[in-house]
Amino acid sequence: MSNEFYTPGEQRAAKVNDLFARIARRYDFLNDLQSFGMHRNWKRQVVELAKATSNTSALDLCCGTGDITFALAQRGAAATGLDFSPQMLEVAKNRSKKQETRKRAEIPQSTIRNPQFLQGDAQQLPFAENSFDIVTIGYGLRNLTSWERGVDEMFRVARPGARLLVLDFGKPPNTLWRTIYFTHLRLSVPLIGLLFCGNASAYAYILESLKHYPAQFAVAEKMRDLNLNNVRVINLLGGAMAINYGEKPL
Repeated sequence: MSNEFYTPGEQRAAKVNDLFARIARRYDFLNDLQSFGMHRNWKRQVVELAKATSNTSALDLCCGTGDITFALAQRGAAATGLDFSPQMLEVAKNRSKKQETRKRAEIPQSTIRNPQFLQGDAQQLPFAENSFDIVTIGYGLRNLTSWERGVDEMFRVARPGARLLVLDFGKPPNTLWRTIYFTHLRLSVPLIGLLFCGNASAYAYILESLKHYPAQFAVAEKMRDLNLNNVRVINLLGGAMAINYGEKPL
């Protein structure tokens, strides 16, 4: 059975945008539920690998409500979050305003820079070549019409020596664990979407999109094709999630 939010081809972007428009307000809460809060730790690992400092500029693609973007900014980076969904960006910008108010009250002389948030397409980035020291994308690559084009754009806007990181759902190499995991995605995760979002299809989409996404090992191969250095696949939960890492040649 096809999912109402998964449409191959050119209509894909509109369907994905509709999906995130529906769930934006409860996105963080639902992520905590369906991952048992572990997504926060995985995002922290991405930020650790990014090695953001006050001397770096960072671009977080498909930033959603801004978890990774904010974390990069808290490390001192000049961070920009970009997302296709106005509704998700609205949540991120509201979070930014609240953080700014709290920061001014607690640390008036804080040097932590608030991130910027922009609406845009990760496959057609509005930035020049060699613009960023760090380029990340969390849970967004498989949602693009062309994930390969997304990686190409990450590479284009990255400076020589920049770190590129992809966090997304993976495909476990162990057959038994893959079967258990996909069963969870097929049954438990849509139930969470139905109970707490009123829409099972919104989270049934995860499995449907993953079926059409070659996942971590294909992303690693794409990074090697671009001649990235130190290409790594960091499997999480036995490959149910994965971080892809690579560095643009100097």
